[in-house]
Amino acid sequence: MNHSLNQIRNSSSSLSNAPSLILKITIGLIGVFAFLQVYSIQAILPVLMADFSATEVQAGMVVGATILAIAIMSPFLGMLSDAVGRKSFVVGALLFLTLPTALIAQSTTIEWIGLWRFIQGLSVPGITVVIIAYIGEEFEGSSVTELMSFYVSGSVLGGFMGRFLLGHLHEFFGWRQAYYVLAILTLISALWVAKTLPSSKHFVANPNFRSAIKTLGSHLVNRYVVTACLLGACVLFSLVGCFTFINLYLADTPYHLGTGALANIFAVYLIGVIITPLSTILLRRFGSARTIIVAVIISMLGVLLTLATPLWLIVIGLGVMSSGVFVTQSATISYIAVNVKQGRSLASGLYYLFYYAGGTVGAWLCGLAYAYGQWQFTVWLLLFVQVLALLIASFGMIKTKSKAA
Repeated sequence: MNHSLNQIRNSSSSLSNAPSLILKITIGLIGVFAFLQVYSIQAILPVLMADFSATEVQAGMVVGATILAIAIMSPFLGMLSDAVGRKSFVVGALLFLTLPTALIAQSTTIEWIGLWRFIQGLSVPGITVVIIAYIGEEFEGSSVTELMSFYVSGSVLGGFMGRFLLGHLHEFFGWRQAYYVLAILTLISALWVAKTLPSSKHFVANPNFRSAIKTLGSHLVNRYVVTACLLGACVLFSLVGCFTFINLYLADTPYHLGTGALANIFAVYLIGVIITPLSTILLRRFGSARTIIVAVIISMLGVLLTLATPLWLIVIGLGVMSSGVFVTQSATISYIAVNVKQGRSLASGLYYLFYYAGGTVGAWLCGLAYAYGQWQFTVWLLLFVQVLALLIASFGMIKTKSKAA
């Protein structure tokens, strides 16, 4: 009896313990390497269009290929992870990611690049979906929010570093060799995570597929999950559409920016690394709905600034736009972690299904908008989607105490 009581006390204590510095760094690095590959190709889109005689829509869909695969796989890997575990999934997914990354360097057509990028996307949910479930299981309260902010900050940094490295490495020795470098970095990251990420202490396997389907059904009518999913779709639609086609806009007249200069533009992502942890303070003080509404409005103002002519004002607009998006994303995934207590990995998988589906649609529709009316039409489309996000946050999110979903 005393032994059982001690186990309960130890379990409760470990769940509430503050995360260590090493764990915070590891969670941040997982975010970095999960997203190092996802958007890196945006920095060299003008080069690929010239090398392979590709259209704007083809360029957009090369970006969207990875995003589509992530959307498709997110719920399934969530269910599989609920059955077999967390850490092994994260490490295995990082190892698998190295292969298609290296194979992109061998591509002879734009279609081959799209295929390898699609295969890249198959492994990403094994990192993103599972690590959110891991954090929600192993910690509680402010520790969850803190680790989520480190993860999102890492994902922001990874999004920047992928574009920055690929753009500049292309100028040094070409984009093909650059992809080999990214593959090596991803392999190193897998070894680091294998060594430093603690094994799960509170994971309870749920291998019952019928139970998973039942949980899926409950999530699909859960207001918290549905609202977060719809917001996620709007968030990535805006981010992918903006940062894919701003490259084509700035590579054209009158700016004529090369891959290195375009890569430098993505330094605005670093603002998100600073801004995102501050979202923790905003969430505690104002709650999810108010924080997201303000963040989306800020993002809309940033999009409007990109219609200005001076390059420096466009860069400021991109920084403002992306900062609003990152705060929205951090608030939304924290909203899921706090309000959903059962089937967390599956809930995260559903979120990422909608999130990346939104990004895929954004790459396609913004490609059509850019082909039809250049950057101005793209901006109006982005603003329309952000208005939808405002409506979803205003009417879909409700004040709630943390309770079982």
